[in-house]
Amino acid sequence: MHTLAGTLPGGYWDGGGTLHSRFELTPLTGREEELLVQATDRLPAELVTEVLSRRVSSVGGLSPVREEVARQLLVGDRQFLLLRLRQATFGDRVRAGLVCPWADCGKRVSVEFSLAQVPVFELADKGPVYTMTLSKAAAEDCDDAGREVRFRLPTGADQEELSEWLSVNEAQALTLLLTRCVRAIGGFSPPGEDRIGALSPLARAEIEERMQELAPGIEQVMEAGCVECGRQFLVPFDVQRFFFGELRVHSDLLYREVHYLAYHYHWSEQEIMAMTRDRRRTYVEVLADEIEKLNDDA
Repeated sequence: MHTLAGTLPGGYWDGGGTLHSRFELTPLTGREEELLVQATDRLPAELVTEVLSRRVSSVGGLSPVREEVARQLLVGDRQFLLLRLRQATFGDRVRAGLVCPWADCGKRVSVEFSLAQVPVFELADKGPVYTMTLSKAAAEDCDDAGREVRFRLPTGADQEELSEWLSVNEAQALTLLLTRCVRAIGGFSPPGEDRIGALSPLARAEIEERMQELAPGIEQVMEAGCVECGRQFLVPFDVQRFFFGELRVHSDLLYREVHYLAYHYHWSEQEIMAMTRDRRRTYVEVLADEIEKLNDDA
């Protein structure tokens, strides 16, 4: 089975203070494809955790990568691994149909790009915890020491905990995120939800902005062009939504391949579903060629 290796843009810090950055992963098998297609009632963040724990074989010196490790990976690292997992499973090229957003055009256009060319933002200063100082305007009643904030970056565990809040109360979701991520404000460690809730809107915005500046990850906006009107436009690229959506589009094909191989080779469903997509397609193509030859000789 093909293995893809690389370096995480952020990295995983274990309890002993060691940074693990090098990773190896293998393509999805039919079982993961089926899991992602059928689990419509599960939170996307939970599915990402399970898939990464199944297909990421190592992170630094950690192998296997259990769900708890996959859950504690930085959000940007999880997005990056999904991108690489898509490359390993489906290939590097992405083709998509879009509608030109310019009102006087609105034509349907085709966009193609390479995943290898998607910009990746890597942490220059890697650490488990970061320190910043709020502006005087954000915390006007505090001295320099009281304005100091220590925080970690959001992880998959934060996503899982706060996913439901995002669709109900985004402001409360941000409060809970800061409560989980901020380790200290001035001499208060941990500050607690009440102190986080008492932060001024400007202070909250400054902390959130600094987190976003530091966070590793991939570019989530792609530039595209309309061949009809010749104008450029920006397209959101949510790798998680794209990854899940692509699998659901091809779900019917998965079961057709299983049926085709089981019918002709008499393999069990378990054996076929343990194969990667490339391996299933190889057998399907070989079998189709043999059947065509038999038909020509008949």
